[in-house]
Amino acid sequence: MNSNPHSVLPDAPTMRDVLEAKAVVRNFMAPTPLYHYPALDALTGAQTWVKHENHTPIGAFKLRGGLYFMHRLRQAQEVQGVVTASTGNHGQSISYAAHAYGLKATIVVPEQANQVKVEAMRQLGAQVLFHGQGFDEAKAFGQDWAKRQGMRFISSGDEPELIAGVATYAMEILEQVPDLDYLFVPVGGGSGAAGACLVAQALNPRLKVVAVQSRKAPAAFMTWQARPWHVAPNNTLAEGLAAAEPFMLPQALLWQHLHDFRLVEDEAILDAMAQCYLRTKNLAEPAGAAALAGALQMRADIRGSRCALVLSGGNIAIEHMRLCLSRLSCLLANPAPEGI
Repeated sequence: MNSNPHSVLPDAPTMRDVLEAKAVVRNFMAPTPLYHYPALDALTGAQTWVKHENHTPIGAFKLRGGLYFMHRLRQAQEVQGVVTASTGNHGQSISYAAHAYGLKATIVVPEQANQVKVEAMRQLGAQVLFHGQGFDEAKAFGQDWAKRQGMRFISSGDEPELIAGVATYAMEILEQVPDLDYLFVPVGGGSGAAGACLVAQALNPRLKVVAVQSRKAPAAFMTWQARPWHVAPNNTLAEGLAAAEPFMLPQALLWQHLHDFRLVEDEAILDAMAQCYLRTKNLAEPAGAAALAGALQMRADIRGSRCALVLSGGNIAIEHMRLCLSRLSCLLANPAPEGI
C-alpha cells in the first residue's frame, strides 16, 4: 500500500456531461446493439443481455470517451497534439478521435502490446512508441514525452470527459431495459464502471453495478475495498484489465455507488471467452469476456434477475484467439449441464 500520489484531481463528471457526451458520440456512431440471449439465460440463471461495445468503429467502448474528450479539448484550447499511454483500446480511441478532430496523436504502448490494437492505431494515423514491460512504465514515459514535446498528456482514467463519454453506453442500456437488476462491467482503469455508476444513480438507483477485474491485476479492487491507494502485481493475460496502479477519479465514483467488485481468475476469463463465442457468436477479447466471468461467479446471487453484461471489446490478440479456440474445443467435447 502507498499513499495516494494523485491528491489533486479534476471534478467528477455529472449527468449533464453525460447528456452532452451522448450528443457528441451520436455524431460518430449509432447506439451499439443490446441483445437478449436465451442461451446465456441457461448459463447464468438470469435473463441476460449483452451490450455489444465490440461493435463500435474501433471494436471497443473506449471510443465514446475519446470522442467526447477531443470535442471538449477543441472547445477549450488550441493544442499541438496529444499523447497518451495504453495497452490498446484507449489508444485506439484517442487515435480515432484525434484523427476526427484534426490533431496529432502519439500513443505509448508496452513493448509486448497486442499487435492487432497497435496496427489499428497506426492505421488511424497515430504515432506509436513502445516502452516498458507494462502499462505503468509506458504511462510514465508518455507523461515525460508529452512535457518534452509540448503536447497534452491524456490520462486513461483520471479525465472526467473520458468517464462521461463511456457512460453513454449505460444510458443506452437503460433506455432499452430500464428495470435492469444487475450490470456487470469489466475494470482496468475503472472509467467504464464509474460511468455506469453515475448513470445508474441518476436513472435507476435500484440497479446494482458490479465491477469485474482479474485476480492477477487487482489494484483497482484493492483500492475500492480498502479505500487507500494501492498498487498490486499485474500479471493478467487480459491487457484491457492490466493496471498495477488505480485511477482515483473513477474510484471516487465507485466508492460512492458501486454495489460489488469481483475478482475472477484468468482461467475463468478464458472459459467466458469460449462461452461468449458459443452462445452469442461474438469473439470477445479477454477483458470483454470478464463481465460474463463475473456473472457466472455470482450465479447464485443473480438467479431469476435481469442482468446485462458489457462486452467491452473484441480486439482479440492472435495468441488469445488460440487459447479461446482450445477452450471452445474442450467445451464442445465435454459440455456441462445447463444451469450449473
